[in-house]
Amino acid sequence: MTSEIEEKTLLSNKRALHDYFILNTMEAGIALKGTEVKSLRQSKANFLDSYIDIIDGEAYLVNMHISEFDHGNIYNHEEKRRRKLLLNKNEIRKLISKVKEKGLTIIPVRAYLIKGKIKIEIAVAKGKKSYDKRATITEKDSRREIERNIKVH
Repeated sequence: MTSEIEEKTLLSNKRALHDYFILNTMEAGIALKGTEVKSLRQSKANFLDSYIDIIDGEAYLVNMHISEFDHGNIYNHEEKRRRKLLLNKNEIRKLISKVKEKGLTIIPVRAYLIKGKIKIEIAVAKGKKSYDKRATITEKDSRREIERNIKVH
């Protein structure tokens, strides 16, 4: 019997791959309220302008927008609140040492559901310059053109 773990991507940060070079990634749990979980399961959220900040030895996801739950009541959540990431001390220490390097930042890459828990994949990333972005676009276009030519012949 194989034990396949079902993983469902709820949200991805496509802009991150365009704006940053991803150096390494790690999985983090996230502390959410009930209505936030329901909105995330409906994919009513985005990572636009969000980043990870280390405050007093704790990692927080800042600026992630999770829309209010449609059927929520007066206890609905605040849309852009800071959300605590669940990482152990060694992981946080590694992140702090990486961020101290010039030009590196920590960004969320995707949110996914695994075994009924919502996890965030975070990445240590380096910002791309405008010429790097142009080179990436050119590379994608040429790869797409080659694939098109292969399909035709």
